[in-house]
Amino acid sequence: QVQLVESGGGLVQPGDSLKLSCAASGFTLVYYAIAWFRQAPGKERQGVSCINSDDGSSYYAASVKGRFTISRDNAKNTVYLHMASLKPEDTAVYYCAASLDDLNFCRTWYSGYVNYWGQGTQVTVSS
Repeated sequence: QVQLVESGGGLVQPGDSLKLSCAASGFTLVYYAIAWFRQAPGKERQGVSCINSDDGSSYYAASVKGRFTISRDNAKNTVYLHMASLKPEDTAVYYCAASLDDLNFCRTWYSGYVNYWGQGTQVTVSS
């Protein structure tokens, strides 16, 4: 069965760190650009970070740049999102997405390029 499974979400306090994982099964992540999106209640889905398959270039939304780090471990077929200095406004459901369009996906965040979506993991930042 082809799927992406996110894990690592939870309830943390402002300033804390959290590491999300996106594990693939049924296909090999090495050929895919992988992005993290998030969606807060009542808000549109937002691209957070993305990493290419070709050269490992990474991209970040302005709101998380300098606090979040995306990485990939092709041997484990997994992509990670390390989130530091978390803020209440980071509260959302976080989704990972895989795209074979390595040229355009990370530069556009266009959901039409997505081949697979994960089911999401909740991140809540609250004191």
